[in-house]
Amino acid sequence: MATKTSAERREHFETSSGIELPTDFNPSNVDAVDYERDLAAPGEYPYTRGIRPNMYRGRFWTMRQYAGYATAEESNARYKYLLAQGTTGLSVAFDLPTQIGLDSDDPLAVGEVGKVGVAIDSLEDMLRLFDGIPLDTVSTSMTINATASTLLCLYLAVARKQSVTFDKVNGTIQNDILKEYIARGTYIYPPAPSLRLVTDTFAFCAREVPNWNTISISGYHIREAGSTAVQEVAFTLADAIAYVEAALSTGLRIDDFAPRLSFFFNAHNNLLEEIAKFRAARRLWARIMRERFSARDPRSLMLRFHTQTAGSTLTAQQPDVNVVRTTIQALAAVLGGTQSLHTNSMDEALALPTEDAARLALRTQQVIAFESGVADTVDPLAGSYAIEQLTGEIERRARDYIEKIDTMGGMLRAIESGYVQREIQEAAYKYQKAVETGDAVVVGVNRFQVEEESDIPTLRLDASIEQSQVERVRALRARRDSERAETALVRLEEAARGTENLLPHILECVEVFVTVGEISHRLRRVWGEYHEAVTL
Repeated sequence: MATKTSAERREHFETSSGIELPTDFNPSNVDAVDYERDLAAPGEYPYTRGIRPNMYRGRFWTMRQYAGYATAEESNARYKYLLAQGTTGLSVAFDLPTQIGLDSDDPLAVGEVGKVGVAIDSLEDMLRLFDGIPLDTVSTSMTINATASTLLCLYLAVARKQSVTFDKVNGTIQNDILKEYIARGTYIYPPAPSLRLVTDTFAFCAREVPNWNTISISGYHIREAGSTAVQEVAFTLADAIAYVEAALSTGLRIDDFAPRLSFFFNAHNNLLEEIAKFRAARRLWARIMRERFSARDPRSLMLRFHTQTAGSTLTAQQPDVNVVRTTIQALAAVLGGTQSLHTNSMDEALALPTEDAARLALRTQQVIAFESGVADTVDPLAGSYAIEQLTGEIERRARDYIEKIDTMGGMLRAIESGYVQREIQEAAYKYQKAVETGDAVVVGVNRFQVEEESDIPTLRLDASIEQSQVERVRALRARRDSERAETALVRLEEAARGTENLLPHILECVEVFVTVGEISHRLRRVWGEYHEAVTL
């Protein structure tokens, strides 16, 4: 055993989750790992080492860049630019009104139209967004939750206009409403009807859109809210358990919908902990699906996930340094076995990304893929004392959280009681105190500062965009067949008051140019709105 011969920088070393780190990991301080039980070959249960036998030797992860701003035309131009630069999948950002079911001319939408994503009010906007982009060859991810079913139907309506059959459509809808109650806030309805929309989407897609990922269960926003790596895994999988139980309660069979569940994780700065986090999540999910839900289809056991680098780590100070942070985070995602990756742009702490910054972020992925060599071997860090010990410890701690949530009555009860939110708040507070005291170093912020005047070019949105979008949606309402639109809305409302699947009715609405806001308001009439209880 090695002997410590000199003073160390700190009295204690630990990960973001409080996992204590010895001076080195070695056989005397790590748990025994059973290869067949805990690791196995890549592509074999429990999928610790990856979901495919050859992983990136077969094909690289899907390289996405999250993009969307202003109008559909401007976002369409950005998508075509990114595709020309080598991105292999689109990732759509929607503005706040679209996310919470408000049309651009709604009084509550003033000042927010096109600001943090693209404004989509109707099928006309969606057609412009994907003009010239064939939906049978491009995989699209849409970050949308409360209105996810409506945006999916808009996407499918575009596919029909392109004469693309639904079985040829490929992509992912986030559709993860539980984490909105936990960490993000773009909910509309109370949890029960919100879960109905989620499970209706599961059932509809299992029947009509077999290659669509019906949910991307998101730990990303939980981590952005301040959670630790362990909490990110635990609360994300606890959400997933709630979705599975909700789907089973409607009569769906586990292996009919579980193969299309997907996940969305954050890639943070602590390289080794992040790699271990992804491996632990994969193993824990496989065990939950087999042991708890008796899933038998191997695809139901495989945790497939998209990763985004950590937006919360980007700094306005010395923004060039963000390129280094993003590179480390992207490397963690690749070494952890992600299926899809978005790298943040260096200027995102300042404004929406410019084309040049977005291209550099994409080039980061391409260098890792084509030049670093890390994609040429499956799970190259397997067997590392440090990686295997961290993987096991993250799995154990995440399982402890899940068991505690079970004793509380499940994730919905844990959310309603404020337990999950408090755990995240405490972790965020602890980290912020560490930054303020200097125990946690943020380069350029609390150490290694420089006097600087930023000359980074930033994207500026034209102030006239909002008014033009308002005029568009009003003009649409004036020229569409109002009788057909109202008839479709009445059918939707009647279905919402009953138990039938809502997706066919939403699809009927969008195809006669009913707007996102009108659909949402009609469902509000039936279900009401959710108002968060104050958590202290």
